[in-house]
Amino acid sequence: MSTLEQLRAGELNGATRLQIACGLTEFPPEIFELADTLEILDLSGNALSSLPDDLSQLHKLRIIFCSDNQFTELPAVLGECASLSMVGFKANFIRTVPPQALPEQLRWLILTGNEIEELPAELGARPLLQKLMLAGNRLRALPAEMVNCNQLELLRIAANQLTEMPAWLPSLPKLTWLAYAGNPFCADLEVPSSATRIAWDTLRPQKKLGEGASGVIYYAEHLQGADNGPVAVKIFKGAMTSDGSPLCEMAACIAAGSHRNLIPILGEVSGHPGGLHGLVMSLIEPEFGNLAGPPSLDSCTRDIYPDDKRFGLKATLAIAHGIASAACQLHERGIMHGDLYGHNILHCGEGRTLLGDFGAASFYAPDAPHAASLQRLEVRAFGCLLEELLERSDAPAGANGVLQQLAALRDACLAAEPASRPLFAALERQLADLRQSPLDNPF
Repeated sequence: MSTLEQLRAGELNGATRLQIACGLTEFPPEIFELADTLEILDLSGNALSSLPDDLSQLHKLRIIFCSDNQFTELPAVLGECASLSMVGFKANFIRTVPPQALPEQLRWLILTGNEIEELPAELGARPLLQKLMLAGNRLRALPAEMVNCNQLELLRIAANQLTEMPAWLPSLPKLTWLAYAGNPFCADLEVPSSATRIAWDTLRPQKKLGEGASGVIYYAEHLQGADNGPVAVKIFKGAMTSDGSPLCEMAACIAAGSHRNLIPILGEVSGHPGGLHGLVMSLIEPEFGNLAGPPSLDSCTRDIYPDDKRFGLKATLAIAHGIASAACQLHERGIMHGDLYGHNILHCGEGRTLLGDFGAASFYAPDAPHAASLQRLEVRAFGCLLEELLERSDAPAGANGVLQQLAALRDACLAAEPASRPLFAALERQLADLRQSPLDNPF
């Protein structure tokens, strides 16, 4: 984080990235002194309501963040910035999105937590658009022209006022990660399942294990019942996240049921002194870690792996089979995970896996006409995971047949025509057979 004083003193000359949060009510003109170098500008957490008409002077600007400010309209001047590809205006008071505000190179647009009721048709004329985050607005429909968003991979439309799922949505060739819970068209499906109630006064939180957008996870001691002993407790914050409502996340966690590749849910917290919702989960062994890191600003929709990350073929097969099996159960229960990614998978060195983070989960009726179409979106996410695993797999001599079959599964999951992708039930069976097949099996 830089200071306004540093900027005015010229101490930041030559900077490619600038972040200032000090209650700004006006755009500091000194920022234009960085026009020949500045690529990333973060003015989040101020009190800005407008940007200067000559913002395009920042001719190298690729990324701008103005979240948590006072904007009521997405500034039209953004569309004049020739290099701008990522725009983030989360948690403002935006009601209007002018067509002129959409840069031609737009790749990633974040408008979470505003007051938008309508989007311009021109959004469908941004051919590079990959990531669109619109949760927590007042949208009643999406522009029909978005059927032309052939590069769109991640879409967050949870907690809006959509009365129906756009019929064209599952046909988008690259749509992979979709979250839509908390809209009127799916409200009837989001009734929480019953879960064991665990009284807060029987829990003794001791230390924080981690924190995400939707809640905080604590190490705790459970002092009574069959599950007494060390547990993990997730307390939901209750606020809207970029993916949707924490209450929908909790409902999905409970409805997912028991599975060897899902984190076991022991019960729901009752009687929290702050009235907060929470889940009690089994404590995960310390040898488990995240399979990957989340996407970066540059990778946009794809996970980041350490350069030296490698998997043996046995572990690759175990990871793939475990996640396919877990996803198959979710789909049978009418749950879209919505964020099937390596960074949401815990694993240990032997290939044991646990799929977590249901923050983007959505519900659907398994017998609905569009059910299979929705499932195949998530199958594409699995194809991305297979692709990442295969790129990092070390196979012993004689394993070419196994690798070729895995590659064929990857290609089928990533098929450009969504209707031609397999469903998880078939994938789970094929991967189970691959693990057991003696043909070219190096194990």
